[in-house]
Amino acid sequence: MRFVVFEGLDGSGKSSLMSTLEQELRSKKIQVLKTREPGGTPLGDEIRELILRSHGQAPTPRTELLLYEASRSQHVDLVIRPHLEKNFWVLCDRFTASSIAFQAGGREIAEEWVEKLNRFATQDLTPDLTVLLDLSVQESQRRRQKRESFSGKVADRMESEADHFHQKVRRSFLDQAHKNPHQWLILDASLELGILTAQLQNHLKGLQWLP
Repeated sequence: MRFVVFEGLDGSGKSSLMSTLEQELRSKKIQVLKTREPGGTPLGDEIRELILRSHGQAPTPRTELLLYEASRSQHVDLVIRPHLEKNFWVLCDRFTASSIAFQAGGREIAEEWVEKLNRFATQDLTPDLTVLLDLSVQESQRRRQKRESFSGKVADRMESEADHFHQKVRRSFLDQAHKNPHQWLILDASLELGILTAQLQNHLKGLQWLP
C-alpha cells in the first residue's frame, strides 16, 4: 500500500497524471483507489459545494480552513485510512499541503495553526509521496480559461482569486517541496502528459515501489 498525493495549481494536470498511474497500477493487478479533496465522501462533497460555490456568502479565511479540515477528517476516517489498511494504493487529488498552500500561503493564516488542524483532522496521517505539478500562474489561468470555454463551466470561488493569491499558493507549494525533498517529487507541468507519466513511473521504480 502507498498513499500518493498530487498537488499543484488548477489546470496543472493532476487528474490526468493520476489516471495514468491508476491505469498502470491496475495493469499490474494492484488494488488502487483514486479520490479527491475537498470531497471524497457524501458529506465531504456537500462541504466542497459550500467552499467552492461562487454565489452566496463566502466563508471567512478561518471558516474556509475549518470547512476543508472537516471534509478531510471525514475523508480520512471513512475512505483513505480504511483503504490503506486493506493494502490499497490511494491516489488523492490534494491533501494537507493544499491547506498550507491556500490557507497559510494564500490567506496568510499562521502556518502553525494550519499544521495543527491538519494533524488533528488526519490523526497524523501523511502521504508516502507528494507529487507537485508545478505550473506558472499565467499558464494555469490560460488552461482554466480554455477548459471553461470548452465545457461552459464557470470558475469556482478559489479559481477566481486574483493572480497574486495564486502566486503565493505556488510559492508555498515549492517551499514545502524544497523543505521535504525525500517526500516530494516536483514535475514540470508544462511538459506533455506522456513525459510526466514516464518521469513519475521512473521515480516510483527508483523507490522500488513498482516492478
